[in-house]
Amino acid sequence: MKVLVTGATGFTGGVLARKLHEHGASVRVLVRDRTRLDLPPGAYEGIVEADLKDRDALAASVRDIDRVFHIGALFRQAGVRDAEYWDVNLHATAHLLEESRAAGVVRFIHCSTVGVHGDIENPPADENYRFAPGDIYQITKLAGEKKVLEFGRQTGFPVSVIRPGPIYGPGDLRLLKLFRLAAKAITPIIGNGQIFFNMVYVDDLADLFILTASSDRSVGQVFLGAGPENMPLNQIVTMIAEILGRPTSKFHIPALPFQLLGSACEKVCIPLGIEPPIYRRRVDFFTKSRAFSIAKAQEYLGYEPKYGYQRGLASTIEWYQRKNLI
Repeated sequence: MKVLVTGATGFTGGVLARKLHEHGASVRVLVRDRTRLDLPPGAYEGIVEADLKDRDALAASVRDIDRVFHIGALFRQAGVRDAEYWDVNLHATAHLLEESRAAGVVRFIHCSTVGVHGDIENPPADENYRFAPGDIYQITKLAGEKKVLEFGRQTGFPVSVIRPGPIYGPGDLRLLKLFRLAAKAITPIIGNGQIFFNMVYVDDLADLFILTASSDRSVGQVFLGAGPENMPLNQIVTMIAEILGRPTSKFHIPALPFQLLGSACEKVCIPLGIEPPIYRRRVDFFTKSRAFSIAKAQEYLGYEPKYGYQRGLASTIEWYQRKNLI
């Protein structure tokens, strides 16, 4: 099997590329900076070093490819114009779809995000839960996944969409802040900590991508890429502290002042290209429930995550400690 992985220098894309290589696939990657690739150059069938907006590079990257895993995207960055998110997360996705179909690609698997659902008011959510994207990243990711599904319906091109939950595991730095909070003798938590949180271990998510690419039942379908457990944030923090052998004392802070401060900081800093000291979405981390059902992926694909929270958190903590990060 010859595959293309976009965004292979990212956390998820890198693990997926490694797993595909271990499964015996011939792996080509599309990246902006080849020096950030984890695997040695000889592990790849080819490396296309280019921006996702480069249509000629997209055409070259899918030549003689069987399956495309489109992981690459523009994530949240201060000072980036909204138009750039549309160019990368929607228009480049549309171009990659067209070039993939023209090249004879047999499957196209697109990575979206559970963020398109916003706060889960009636947990757990399934794939049909209402949309409520909260920022330009989530808005453009939703537009991108809709384009993928629409393209598949209109042309018969076999596509699938996966919406990953918050992704953790060895190598992740985005959720490191949660582990560092839990490591404190007294842990401050914005809000009451009763919101549900469903993180997915990165190896489980990579397995879901591979299962999706291998099953005819996944064509035209959307799957939530979540973990096996929906757990309150307070309980997750306690579990991290226990694994670390630290005290588990917490104190809770009202969320509203931080929400107002985060909104104000964004309005002032982002237009100036300055990284805000506090984001509204970082407050949302503590106040919005993210609880999801994986029943559809289990039924259609036989998806069975291997990493519950106890195993996944312990593995992640071990890596953080080896890297002297906590």
